[in-house]
Amino acid sequence: MHEAQFYTKLSDTQVRCDLCPHLCIISETRSGQCRVRSLHNGKLISNNYGRLSSIAIDPIEKKPLYHFYPGEHVFSIGSVGCNMHCKHCQNEQISQCIGIVPAQLNAYSVDQIVERIRSRGSRIVAFTYNEPIVSYEFMVDVAAALKGSAIECVMVTNGYIMPGPLGTLLPYISGFNVDLKAFSDQFYKKITGARLQPVIDTLEAVKAADSHLEITYLVIPGLNDDPEEFSNMTAYISRVFGRDQVLHLSRYFPSYQMSLPPTPLSTLQMLREIAVEQLDHVYTGNTGQEFDANTYCPACGALLIERKHYHTTIRGMVGNRCAACQQTINGKFNIA
Repeated sequence: MHEAQFYTKLSDTQVRCDLCPHLCIISETRSGQCRVRSLHNGKLISNNYGRLSSIAIDPIEKKPLYHFYPGEHVFSIGSVGCNMHCKHCQNEQISQCIGIVPAQLNAYSVDQIVERIRSRGSRIVAFTYNEPIVSYEFMVDVAAALKGSAIECVMVTNGYIMPGPLGTLLPYISGFNVDLKAFSDQFYKKITGARLQPVIDTLEAVKAADSHLEITYLVIPGLNDDPEEFSNMTAYISRVFGRDQVLHLSRYFPSYQMSLPPTPLSTLQMLREIAVEQLDHVYTGNTGQEFDANTYCPACGALLIERKHYHTTIRGMVGNRCAACQQTINGKFNIA
């Protein structure tokens, strides 16, 4: 059993987990909301340490990360557990531990995973699939083992983490995709069982640390597609993170406990038109080929990166600049 970090002992049989804003009070043999951190003999244990549900090689665009070494493939790993309980979760079996417990999964040491990463020649590792925050200790240990090498780590996350643990994590993670699920605390409380402000705090901390950041917004009809609220969100993003902040709009489909019909393509188009008034790089995903996924120069309109079915071709960039007008593009780009 691997002892967890970030907890406060309240008594011989009770602790407070300080990893995420739930601040769960956990009694002996019980677990927190994430279902993977439990108290045993007075110690908080990370039950999913090294227990992986998925190992795969994915296009970086699938995370989605469009401005972080586009065209690269990443070594992706995930475990089980999540500190949110989204009613529309698309990975509910592993996130909510439905019929799966960590002990049933294959266990890997840090050295074993690092060796597999190196043997595949991967230059990017993604912590993804379930919420990586609840796999905090293993994620940090793997990322620390890779620190100083040519391999970079990225994280696909809901951003629901306390400032202290996030501050410890930031030096190890080069790129983040953070789900901003709504711009409403009411939505967060009702649909995810969490709160909005800690996610905002995480976004701003990532920005302050100068880590690469992309934001994903899953559009759910009738719940977070109000044009005024969405406009307020994109105005906030532009003001705090800049016009060049990357925003992904993703189409919702019914899943888990939510049976609302899929997001109309017309709604995605409407919200995209609102977003591009404030932001230069807005992408619409999970729609097949209905929307252009290319990257264009915000200054001169030149085609910079062409994307078709996860096949990515860099067309018009030199380093991180537009080849036509020398405009700097936000991101990290793998240019030969």
